[in-house]
Amino acid sequence: MKTKILIIAAALPLAACISFGAKPPPSLLTLDTASAPAVGAEQNSAKARSITIQVPSTPTAIAGARVPVQATATTIAYVKDAQWTEPPARLFARLLSDTVSARSNMVVLSTVQSISDPSATLAGELRHFGLDATTREAIVTYDAALTRAGKDTVEKRRFEARVPVAAIDATSAGTAISQAANQVAVEVATWVTAS
Repeated sequence: MKTKILIIAAALPLAACISFGAKPPPSLLTLDTASAPAVGAEQNSAKARSITIQVPSTPTAIAGARVPVQATATTIAYVKDAQWTEPPARLFARLLSDTVSARSNMVVLSTVQSISDPSATLAGELRHFGLDATTREAIVTYDAALTRAGKDTVEKRRFEARVPVAAIDATSAGTAISQAANQVAVEVATWVTAS
């Protein structure tokens, strides 16, 4: 019994030193969708073409919640106190889905919904989703891979948008990256809609 009390007493001072994660930033960043489906609007894949939009793959530098900054051609840092609400690939996939749904005559389906529907499939890689300190720009680069409904071939295309930033900080990063992501999403929506 005495040994157990001594072990517990010795562990108590350590408890004050242990941290289970970094201090969270004062606020988290997300994307502001410029084109979203209207509330209450109905869509039917029997009356319109459909598409499944997959969450893009990403390099490790942008796979997490932090916002990367290309400091030089070969070095990456992260914006202080800037974190996404969820991984950028998921935020971007949702933005793409909303934009394609709102700006085209296509019904966006989930992977499960598309099992019984001959939908097109949009996959790809989100190559850049951050800031470039040398040019003071937000950069979003998406390498898209489209398989149209009923086709076996894959069409590939790179989309990129650059938006100037006033400062390399959390406030400027969120606004500029959101704007660049929306620009890319509009271009992708135009591309996938074309026959």
